[in-house]
Amino acid sequence: MALPVMTAEQRAEGLAKAAETRKAQSELLGKVKAGDVALAEVLASSDPTTGRIRVKRAIQAVPGVGPAKAAAALDEAGIQENRRVGGLTAGQRERLLAQFGG
Repeated sequence: MALPVMTAEQRAEGLAKAAETRKAQSELLGKVKAGDVALAEVLASSDPTTGRIRVKRAIQAVPGVGPAKAAAALDEAGIQENRRVGGLTAGQRERLLAQFGG
């Protein structure tokens, strides 16, 4: 499948939108790291920007959780490493929250 042909203006708009999304996601994860936002709030969010965050990244934003703990938590909850927050089932969310006291 060929990529759509875009004008320079369309490409610039897309890049700007992607940058805004990355900035919003980084700010949210920074708030999780600072303890201002709970992991439960991130997992329960219906915001499309939040839904595109990878679960592993959201877990690693929790203070005291690094790559090894995040990988173990995902494995225990039966979640693939590339899964995004918006794609989690209710059961997967519950298992993660049970592990992280959410």
